[in-house]
Amino acid sequence: MGADTTAETVDYKTTLNLPRTDFPMRAGLPAREPDWLARWERIGIYDRLRERGRGRAPFILHDGPPYANGHLHIGHALNKVLKDFITRSQQMMGRDARYVPGWDCHGLPIEWKIEERYREQGRDKDAVDIVEFRRECRHFAEHWIGVQRDEFKRLGVTGKWDDPYLTMDHHAEAVIAEEFMKLLMNGSLYQGSKPVMWSPVEKTALAEAEVEYHDITSHQVWVRFRPLTATGDLAGASVVIWTTTPWTIPQNRAVAFGPEISYGLYRIDSASENSSAGVGETLLLADALAEGVLQAAKVETHSRLRDVTADELAGLTLAHPYRGVEDAGGEWDFDVPLLPGDHVTEDAGTGFVHTAPSHGDEDYQLGQKHGLPMTYNVEPDGTYRADLPLFGGQAIITGDGTEGPANVSNIKQLAWAGALLAKGKIKHSYPHSWRSKAPVIYRNTPQWFAAIDRHLADGLSEYGDTIRARALASIDELVTWTPQSGRNRIHSMVETRPDWVLSRQRAWGVPLTCFVKTGASPLDADFLLRDERVNARITAAFEIHGADAWYREGFKAEVLEGIANPSDYEPVMDVLDVWFDSGSTHAFVLRDRADGTADGIADLYLEGTDQHRGWFQSSLLQACATKGRAPYRGVLTHGFTLDEKGSKMSKSLGNTIGPEEVVQQFGADILRLWVAQTDYTADQRIGPEILKGVADSYRRLRNTMRFMLGSLADFRDSDRVEPELMPELERFILHRLAELDRTVRDGYAAYDFQGVFQKLFNFATIDLSAFYFDIRKDALYCDGDTQRRRAARTVLDILFHRLTTWLAPILVFTMEEVWLERYPGEDSSVHLVDMPETPQGWRDDALAAKWAMIRRARRVVTAALEVQRTEKVIGASLEAAPVVHVADAEMLAALQSVAFADICITSDLVLSADPAPPESFRLPETEGIGVVFAPAEGRKCQRCWKILPDVGSHAHAGVCARCEAALD
Repeated sequence: MGADTTAETVDYKTTLNLPRTDFPMRAGLPAREPDWLARWERIGIYDRLRERGRGRAPFILHDGPPYANGHLHIGHALNKVLKDFITRSQQMMGRDARYVPGWDCHGLPIEWKIEERYREQGRDKDAVDIVEFRRECRHFAEHWIGVQRDEFKRLGVTGKWDDPYLTMDHHAEAVIAEEFMKLLMNGSLYQGSKPVMWSPVEKTALAEAEVEYHDITSHQVWVRFRPLTATGDLAGASVVIWTTTPWTIPQNRAVAFGPEISYGLYRIDSASENSSAGVGETLLLADALAEGVLQAAKVETHSRLRDVTADELAGLTLAHPYRGVEDAGGEWDFDVPLLPGDHVTEDAGTGFVHTAPSHGDEDYQLGQKHGLPMTYNVEPDGTYRADLPLFGGQAIITGDGTEGPANVSNIKQLAWAGALLAKGKIKHSYPHSWRSKAPVIYRNTPQWFAAIDRHLADGLSEYGDTIRARALASIDELVTWTPQSGRNRIHSMVETRPDWVLSRQRAWGVPLTCFVKTGASPLDADFLLRDERVNARITAAFEIHGADAWYREGFKAEVLEGIANPSDYEPVMDVLDVWFDSGSTHAFVLRDRADGTADGIADLYLEGTDQHRGWFQSSLLQACATKGRAPYRGVLTHGFTLDEKGSKMSKSLGNTIGPEEVVQQFGADILRLWVAQTDYTADQRIGPEILKGVADSYRRLRNTMRFMLGSLADFRDSDRVEPELMPELERFILHRLAELDRTVRDGYAAYDFQGVFQKLFNFATIDLSAFYFDIRKDALYCDGDTQRRRAARTVLDILFHRLTTWLAPILVFTMEEVWLERYPGEDSSVHLVDMPETPQGWRDDALAAKWAMIRRARRVVTAALEVQRTEKVIGASLEAAPVVHVADAEMLAALQSVAFADICITSDLVLSADPAPPESFRLPETEGIGVVFAPAEGRKCQRCWKILPDVGSHAHAGVCARCEAALD
């Protein structure tokens, strides 16, 4: 056949197997994601997953309930997306991964919002029927549940959204009450009068988990306590205490000293004019703190007279600073003992600790040990009782959360009484209500407690017979903590925590469903009515009417009828701590629901690290009290979300970024990818620049998927090539897949999403896009129906099924889009398939070692060609035919056994064992390889663009032999 002289004008592009796909380069996620959400809802994907999972081993991640009172913040998004990663990956690895979302619905924040509304309307909350008030709280919660549900679903989170759990559902309220009544029956419930964290603004007790700490500037005072019983040189000496809460001085009942601390007797020799210290005055102080105290008192010179022993201190009795004060009516004319206390330290103060048993836990403990009296001077609104001499009615904290006059009044009274040695201001951390953001106080008040060290009569003693013992045993023996530091954190908290304050003096919640005997003391054996029949009636009523039944007229008589005389008992009207509500969720979600677990124990709880003192702990304590062990087998914690500079997000600083904002600008998959790229076990950062980087990673990954889709157009099962018949390059990619399969599964199982994504991203962008795809584009585009092209497409098909399913738990929308591009249809979804099993027989470590050498050599060649391209010697690597000198015989043999020119994407390439000449290109990290550039000889093939000597010698004059065969 003669040469075709018109061949140069032929458009060979139409003869190439170029990629064909409708998959767009631009994702358009914000606009398109809602369509996929609607599609999933239309096909009922969650319920179909449950059908698919029937008979599989269940995996239950129990949802920690968010609070139903506002839009989601970025921390909510982080939390729910992490949970979604887990449930989706577990499902696709062969489990039945059920996920029931839930909401915490009771409690002060909602009640507070309704009260604010009342104040705006000029209504008096106390004049509103309690059931009506509770109904308004319920409606408020219902509204925000609806809002948050839509916001969570928009993030691509799958779950039983049409049937979530709510702590305000009637069954939930019935179970919460039932769980509480188990404490009533097993002996852990008691009423006690002790200091608890109290919010004067909200007029209720708070748990430690409801308190956050902020820096404030407070008063500080150094106060003299004069001895009544001292003799010798101690007779005129003053014991000095230091406190930042002057308002507690009226409640002082003792002073504590440290038995192991070194004390001295100090004399003031001179002082400044405005000092309250008197020359010649003697003071008892801890030696380590004396200089600081004397400096605060503006003492100029002083003398240390002698040591003062613990025995001498223990023999002293002191006078209250207000003893004998005019108009006090003898209120403070009592002796104040000086007592040894192990809690006294030399860290700050004077070495002597003012002790008010009604206003501090350590003070209370010391008081209990030594029989000190409790005081009841502070009212629920944070004011002194009206009849307290000198200070009656004065506020410690006002209703708007600001400081009242009580501190200043006490400072003035101390000065007038001659007890004030010094005063000042100090900036320090102080507890605040996490809801009102107002300061709280320790206040002695009758409350209901769960005793965590009391022996329980419940027959559940496998892990101990007290709540604390069971909790500590669960932490150490039954629970896996991720990260492990979480174990140490919660263990130390549980090991030292006080009894659980269960009662709240509010209206919106589950009441403490118990009755107390009229006129009886909490110490009386029959103080509490304990009767299972009463409990059963309460539970049955709550199942029908919810907790509102407790407030219905005649309810007491109804449940006590035929069992006890209603006139002999009064119902407790406090409501339960909402942490008890959420701590009980294991019972009405895990135990009671059809999609729960057989043993009522979750595989995993996942929340922020602050929940070691919150939900993790309340769930642990509640379950240990009622079922004898932790309600979870695993606990995973994540850190907090900060801005790009590492600062805490704050509306006042203007550095917040909300999930809705990210979704509207970038799409939910970008937000999910941000979660996958972070180390969630530490605090994470987010902001515009970080999200731009995430979006760039997404685009690179999307291009990888687009290339596969385009190259797999019209791929059929008949095109498949068995692995053993594939070229080495394809078998090397299969080896990498076998490696990755184990890595991905292990990573998902260990909740290492950052590791999983990093490995997959590097594989997709480095092993595939920059290596395998780069090399095989030529065969895919230009080969005819060759074994090489069919093997490459077989590998692409294998890659497609693994990458889409491996990435589906993270990029839920994008992988669905990718999947539907190949498998359209109303019932089709990547989320309805499992990760395919990858034969470990594909692993070939010897082959992998060989290709590691080949890739090292390729890097030297491509780097050498890049120099030529930069210097404008060539425009593309196909213009080159370099000589590659290889010193290592094993590597040379490896390179000679493959089409190394194709691997380097050159038109030709010469391999040589000769020593590399001095002018050859080398890479310092790859010894023994030198590259000498040479241009390719011949003409450029108009179809594949290789420069080859045979171009022009075929029927199609503008093509090479390979392209000639493809055209024929």
